[in-house]
Amino acid sequence: MAASTNPAYIDGLKLLARRELSHAQVRQRLSRRHPAELVDDAIARLIEEGALNDERVAEAIARTQISVRGRGRQRVRMEIERAGIDKALARRTVDEVFDGLDDDALLEAALARRLRGGGGVSSDREFARLYRYLVAEGFDADRVLASLKRHRRDEDK
Repeated sequence: MAASTNPAYIDGLKLLARRELSHAQVRQRLSRRHPAELVDDAIARLIEEGALNDERVAEAIARTQISVRGRGRQRVRMEIERAGIDKALARRTVDEVFDGLDDDALLEAALARRLRGGGGVSSDREFARLYRYLVAEGFDADRVLASLKRHRRDEDK
């Protein structure tokens, strides 16, 4: 079958026109509707043409997770890996994207969003809840603990 008439290739282009997807995500979606040999040909052509690029996808995921979601390093890396991107590429991308960022400022911004109104941490229960939340968002546990201690209200210190 000619590459230009490969229906898997056409479907792959349609998928990528909507949003950036990783190699693994495109393969998974195309495999639902097309035979393996057509999917393999489509993937190869999409990569060759530059329409499919895991490095670009990893960077897009990282930047979105940081700027829109306000997440920390570990969570960003996990989201990149969840998209089917190689662990080494995920680590390298996270290191590059976070290189110019202040991890503590990101943590403080995430905490400020949760504290709504600028109040401090008022109870042990709230302290524990915020700790779990921030660690789940990918921030370093030691930094989270230090930040929460700084935001504890005076009567609880």
